[in-house]
Amino acid sequence: MGLTPVTFSLWRTAIGAVALAALLGYLHARGRAWVRWRSLPPRALAALLLAGGASVVLNLAIFSAFRQTSIALALLGFYTYPAMVAGAAVLLGEERLTSVRAAALALATLGMAVVVLGGTAGGVAFSAVGFGLALLAAAMQAVYILLGRRGFRAIPSEEATFGVMGINAGAFLLLVLVTGAGDVATLPFREPAALPALLWAGIAGAGVPALLFLLGIRSIGPTRTSIVALLEPVFGALLAAAMLGEALGPVQVAGGALVLGAAALLQRGGENAEPHEAASGAA
Repeated sequence: MGLTPVTFSLWRTAIGAVALAALLGYLHARGRAWVRWRSLPPRALAALLLAGGASVVLNLAIFSAFRQTSIALALLGFYTYPAMVAGAAVLLGEERLTSVRAAALALATLGMAVVVLGGTAGGVAFSAVGFGLALLAAAMQAVYILLGRRGFRAIPSEEATFGVMGINAGAFLLLVLVTGAGDVATLPFREPAALPALLWAGIAGAGVPALLFLLGIRSIGPTRTSIVALLEPVFGALLAAAMLGEALGPVQVAGGALVLGAAALLQRGGENAEPHEAASGAA
């Protein structure tokens, strides 16, 4: 589309914020009260602001990593975040890293690596800068997940996700104005054919999954949510096969089976789910 990482992130998060605003309007029309932001605990608002900042850095880092190195290596770096989340959750006393969770984490990580690398043809050139940016994105994802579990629990998931998305959109708009990238940012208006892809990226790729991800964090905990999220590259490979005609190799199929096995292991491990979020209307 010719957009830079900053301008693409602006469109993606702005459209996601509008979609979430529409959802909040719908919930209000169904009788749900508006959240009184001024009455919320200052610590919760500060945590939400920090989560929004982490999300801004995440988006900038991962989209920049895609331009610096291969998508495969960028994804490998980024999807180390479940291990970061598991380690931090244990250190903070949020969760116990049981043998079941440890085994599921190992299986899912291995399966993700097999799926991603199994789809590359030939050798993959390594870029220290690109891989470092992917690891930075992973660290920011871990920060967001841990904050989402407890940091701003007083804010319902829909409003919290809208707040984070709005912080992102505002930050990227400021960056566009500061860097003088306004001409690039308005490209979709001059080329309307790009709008459907941006609408899909904003709604299906940002607003909806961000809300569901936060609901998952608050429902089953950060570690289990992060491990299940490793299904993302598996479904990405399946969609590439279905929509782009990229055939799945046996190695990728085996990797996907490992990730699915890890998800099944989590469900059969006999562990109780985390308490469900009572404050969420959409849950």
